[in-house]
Amino acid sequence: MTHTGRTSILCPSCRRLISSYETQCPYCGAVRPAAWWRRLVPQNLMADPVDAVNIIMYVNIALFVYSLFLGFQASDASMNPLMFLSPSSQSLLMLGATGTIPIMHFHWWWTLISASYLHGGLLHIFFNMMALRQIAPFVISEYGFNRFFIIYTATGVAGFFLSYLAGIPFTIGASASICGLIGATLYYGKSRGDIFGENIYKQVMGWVIGLAIFGFLVPGINNWGHGGGLAGGIALGFLLGYDGKKRETGLHRTLAMLCIILTVGILVWAVFQSLYFQFAG
Repeated sequence: MTHTGRTSILCPSCRRLISSYETQCPYCGAVRPAAWWRRLVPQNLMADPVDAVNIIMYVNIALFVYSLFLGFQASDASMNPLMFLSPSSQSLLMLGATGTIPIMHFHWWWTLISASYLHGGLLHIFFNMMALRQIAPFVISEYGFNRFFIIYTATGVAGFFLSYLAGIPFTIGASASICGLIGATLYYGKSRGDIFGENIYKQVMGWVIGLAIFGFLVPGINNWGHGGGLAGGIALGFLLGYDGKKRETGLHRTLAMLCIILTVGILVWAVFQSLYFQFAG
């Protein structure tokens, strides 16, 4: 009798009980589920949608507080409530705001990812985080964490890239990525086709209409970013599929891990860059 101390584990992807000697999970196909590097990512991150959403929210809130530490601009909240407690443009630029200024002048293409985690005021981050809290758990439950994070990352890039092409000079916010989640939910509802799917589709379409009206009535809203994120979400919903139509694959898990590594690396770089410019410049 050998190896009695470790004969079974929970697969880090699907959370089913499997042998620790499996080279591939028989349920979800995860490669080397007992590998040491899989333990670097908390297992419940993929099992509990609330925990995954909380981590993204905490990162957004931490970067918002840090951007205020770097510098904030005085504003008359009675004139524009969205600008209350607003970081300075310089601090946002150092942390990775995107647009034609950062990309054309500094060639900071990495800001297409970092900008999704920055916000321009207290109400800006509050509304975005409330929207994220509402839509993200549903997308995770239907697409799984890996496809969710691919959609969240890629649609933020798509929205900001479209707004860059449209000539938007300076832009930030999680709304492009959130619109990507809305687009993926729209595709899910329309594709599912039953009463539940139709109700989901109608509800989310109401959000889209409200978002469009809000975008055209309130100045300073990046409608190009919203539109690019929404279109990207619909496209990725179709390409990636959801659990009811397409099983999660190793490619999905690999792409999600690349998105996580890229996002973490870029945000860490942005923080160190801001510290350098703040104290050494």
